[in-house]
Amino acid sequence: MKQVFTESTPLEKALEILFSRLDSMGMHRLPSETVNVSEAQGRVTAEPVFARYSSPFYHSAAMDGYAVRFTDTFTASETAPCLLKIGENAVYVDTGDPMPQGFNAVIMIEDLNIAGSQEAGKSPSPEFIEIYQPATPYQHVRTIGEDIVATELIIPENHRIRPIDVGAMLASGHLTVAVRKKPVVLVIPTGTEIIEPDVVRNRPPEPPEIIEYNSHVLAGLSKELGAEAVRCAIVRDDFEAIKDAIREASVLSDIVLINAGSGKGSEDYTLSAIAALGEVIISGVSIKPGKPLIVGIVDNKPVFGIPGYPVSAYLTFQLFVRPVITRLLGVSQTPRTLPAESLFKNPAVPGTGERIKATISRQISSQLGVDEFIRVKVGVVGNKYITTPVGRGAGLLMSLVRADGILRVPAASEGLSSGSEVDIELIRGKDEIKNTIVCIGSHDNTLDIMANIIKRTYPEFSLSSAHVGSMGGLMALKKGEAHFAGTHLLDEQTGEYNVPVIKKILRDKKIVLVNLVYRRQGLLVKKGNPTGIKGFEDLVRDGVLFINRQPGSGTRLLLDKQLRELGINPFMVKGYEREEYTHMAVASAVLTGLADTGLAVLSSAQALGLDFIPVANERYDLAIPHEFMDTEKIKAVIDIIRNNGEFRKSVESLGGYDTKDMGKVMFES
Repeated sequence: MKQVFTESTPLEKALEILFSRLDSMGMHRLPSETVNVSEAQGRVTAEPVFARYSSPFYHSAAMDGYAVRFTDTFTASETAPCLLKIGENAVYVDTGDPMPQGFNAVIMIEDLNIAGSQEAGKSPSPEFIEIYQPATPYQHVRTIGEDIVATELIIPENHRIRPIDVGAMLASGHLTVAVRKKPVVLVIPTGTEIIEPDVVRNRPPEPPEIIEYNSHVLAGLSKELGAEAVRCAIVRDDFEAIKDAIREASVLSDIVLINAGSGKGSEDYTLSAIAALGEVIISGVSIKPGKPLIVGIVDNKPVFGIPGYPVSAYLTFQLFVRPVITRLLGVSQTPRTLPAESLFKNPAVPGTGERIKATISRQISSQLGVDEFIRVKVGVVGNKYITTPVGRGAGLLMSLVRADGILRVPAASEGLSSGSEVDIELIRGKDEIKNTIVCIGSHDNTLDIMANIIKRTYPEFSLSSAHVGSMGGLMALKKGEAHFAGTHLLDEQTGEYNVPVIKKILRDKKIVLVNLVYRRQGLLVKKGNPTGIKGFEDLVRDGVLFINRQPGSGTRLLLDKQLRELGINPFMVKGYEREEYTHMAVASAVLTGLADTGLAVLSSAQALGLDFIPVANERYDLAIPHEFMDTEKIKAVIDIIRNNGEFRKSVESLGGYDTKDMGKVMFES
C-alpha cells in the first residue's frame, strides 16, 4: 500500500524516510565508465588507482652539475681539494638527465671549480673538476621511485579527482581512469506566469510575468556537485502537461526536480502528478523556509517537488537533493539524520562547509516545532566572530547572495537571544570572513557604493553592512560587535547630531566620529503626489497609508519627534506599525503601492523615480572605535572616504548628499 505523508514531517524523520526508501530500491552508487585522465578533473573514482610505473623510472640528476662516484670524493676538503678527470671520473649532466652507468652522486655546478692543462700559446682547456668536500651517496640524485613506486596506491575509490591527482595518474602511466557515471538531474520549471530570461532582453516583465531563474540555480548546484544537469523548457500549470513532463524525465534521468507547484493552491499540481505516476513518500517538511517540499518515487527514480521561492528551493536542494547526488557518486555517507559535520558542504567548492562559533548581534525569534534556517552575515571583530541575519523571507534571493553562512534554529527553540553563541555553517571561505569589514547601524545608500569601491580598490576586503538603525549600531559598538556604525541621531536639547548620544552611551569607549555625508530626509510619494501629501499632519488623513522604519533608527526617531511636536498620537498613523530596515525598501513600498508615503532620504526617491517632500537636513557619520583606526580594514575605509574621487563623485550623483565634510573627524573621545 502506498503511503502519502500529508502532514509536515520533522526534518530528521523526512531524511530517514527518503534514504530508507532509496535503500529498499537498491539505489546506491552509480556504475562506472572510463574517461581519459586528462579530462577526469572533478569526477569521482569508481575503483582505486595503483601506479603502473615508478616515477622517476630511472635515476636522474636533480641539479645541473657533474655526476661522480661518491667513493672517489672521500679525500676532498677545503685545504686539499679533490681533482676528478672530466669524462672518466666526472660527467656533466643537466637537471633530469639519466645518471651515467656506475655514477651515484651529483656535484652542483656552484660547488666546484673547473681546472685544466696549459699548453704554450693556448688557453687552458677543461680537464678536471675541483671539489672541496666529499659527496654523499645519491646526493642530488632523484632515485627510481622517489616520488611514486610502481604498484602503490595513487588515489582510492570514491575520491573526487583534483588537478594534482591528474598529474599523479599520468606520471604513473595511466591514460584512462574508471569513474562514476554522472548522475543525470533533470530540472523542470513550472508555472504559467514564468518566462524565459531572454524574453525581457528588450523590455521589462509585465504583470503577472516572472523571470524564471530557479531552474538555473538548481542546475548549477547540481553541476557543482558533479552531476549532469539538464534543464527542461518551462511547463505551464496544467496537470496533464506536468504529469507528461515527469513521466519523460523519469526515463531520461536519475533524479527529477520539479520547481514550483508544490503548495496547496488551485494551480499546484506537483503532488497529484507524482501520486498519479508513482508514490509520494513525503508531503511537507517541518522546516522554514522550504516547508512545501514533496518527495516521491516514479519509475524507481526520486522525484523532488522543490518549492518555488528561491531560498526555499536552495535550502531544500541542500538538505535533500545534495545528499542523494553525493550518495550516487559515492563521495559521502548517506545521512539518516541531519549531518552533524556539515549541512551545506559542497565537495566541489573549496572553502565552503566550514563551521564556526559566532555571537549573534541581535535577538532572533523563531516558531516552535519548525527547524528554521536563517541566512546571516559574519565578520571578525576583535577576536570573535559576529553574525547578523540578512533577511528571512523565502523569496529573498539577495539574502543568499549577501549571506556568509546559515544559522539553524532547532524546532525545539523559540529563538535566540542577543549575544548568544551559535554554530554557523559557512557558505563563504573563512579567509573571506576574516577580511570582512563589519558595519552595523543606520542604512544609507552610500554604503553600497562604498562596498563596491572597497572591493575594487582593496580586493582582499569586503564590507558587510547590517541595517539595525543608529541606536542599534552604537549598541553593537558598545558590545564590541562591529568595526564601525553609521549614525544620524539628533539630540533634541542641543540640536547636535551623534556626539551627545555617543558621550552618553559609549562613555567608556574611545570613539572617532568621521563624517560621511550630510543628507536630505523627506516624505516619499508617487510621481505627481496623487494623495496630495504636504507634511506629517497629512499622515492621519483617511485613506493615507504610511510605511515606517524600525525602532532605534535615526529616521524613526525623526518621525517620532515630528509627530510629537504636532501633537499626533503615532497610533493614529495608519501603517505606523509596518516597518522596513532600509531607505530603498521604503521607496519600493511607495512605488509599488504598498504605502502612500514613507520617510527616507532623497537618493532613494530619485533612484525609483518618486517625488520628494523635504523635511530635514541631517548629518550622517561613521562612529569608529579608536582601537580599530590603525587596522588595515579601517585604513582602507578611511582612504576611500578621504581620497577616492570616484566614491565622492558617485555619492554626489545619487542626489540629496552634501560631501563638504566627507572624511573629516567631527569628534574624538
